[in-house]
Amino acid sequence: MQEITRDVLVNKASELMSAGTVDRVLGWMRGEFDYDITPAVFSTEEELKNNFVWNDFCGANFSKYLIRETQKSENKVLVFLKPCDTYSFNQLLTEHRFDREKVYAVGIPCNGMVDMTEIKKANEAIKAIEESGDSIVVKTLYDGDVTLDRADVLLERCKNCKSKKHVAYDELIGDDGEIIESARFDEVAKLEKMTADERYAFWQNELSRCIRCNACRDICPACTCEKCVFDNPNSGVENKAPADSFEEKMFHIIRAFHVAGRCTDCGECSRVCPQGIPLHLLNRKFISDINEFYGEYQAGSEVGNRAPIVNYTTEDLEPGEAVGRGGIDA
Repeated sequence: MQEITRDVLVNKASELMSAGTVDRVLGWMRGEFDYDITPAVFSTEEELKNNFVWNDFCGANFSKYLIRETQKSENKVLVFLKPCDTYSFNQLLTEHRFDREKVYAVGIPCNGMVDMTEIKKANEAIKAIEESGDSIVVKTLYDGDVTLDRADVLLERCKNCKSKKHVAYDELIGDDGEIIESARFDEVAKLEKMTADERYAFWQNELSRCIRCNACRDICPACTCEKCVFDNPNSGVENKAPADSFEEKMFHIIRAFHVAGRCTDCGECSRVCPQGIPLHLLNRKFISDINEFYGEYQAGSEVGNRAPIVNYTTEDLEPGEAVGRGGIDA
């Protein structure tokens, strides 16, 4: 797939701002470290030239940011969307969460984003990171340079990318890709082969690490309620302290049910989890079940698509028929 440089994106953004097509740009900028890239809004061409970043650490999906950004002005905002981002973009439009007329979307190709958690497994004392073709060169404080194969340190969602094809844009930079036959349901299949006790132990171990920081909820494009039940002081579960209790597990289970049929499998929940919990597996389990019980469905593939679970037909699966299929126990 064609490589796109930072200068190409900066020039495109500057061109659209100069023409009056947009008055601001939703993009990436450097955080505390070179590899700590954060979403940012650029209002001038000078800001773009000085601070805009495009590299292997620009994993953030901007779709959800458009909800608030489109409420700030009547003018258009430019957003750069990777292929996987466009599915969330469409899903949010389906749910009428932002005004499409206030957005100018530019699709950009992506060869996968790097996972800092994987890089830190090689060496924690990181001074700087350089990209070199198919390799990542980690400059350490004490051990010299460590060279890693880029393919080995990609985000999980990128190792199992579902699509290089953009499903929404006003303008496309570079060539578009194709939908990919990925192995993203392989881990779900492994879980389904476990006994009920084994699956319980697996999730007990994973979810017990949760610190209830709410990063997964806050980043999720499918979590856009004005008031979350977990922020309700009368719910009994508002901002609970870290604890290995029933409520802590229910936070993630309720969230998974909440986004069922709407989750585009963008992987943001797992990307931002500071505890490294594979939260995407909960969502992929639901996606896998929907595919098996109702037929293949990809949330966000088209604006207006309704998930099978929100439509009733006389051919719908009866609850009892699910038992024994896909690791579902009686």
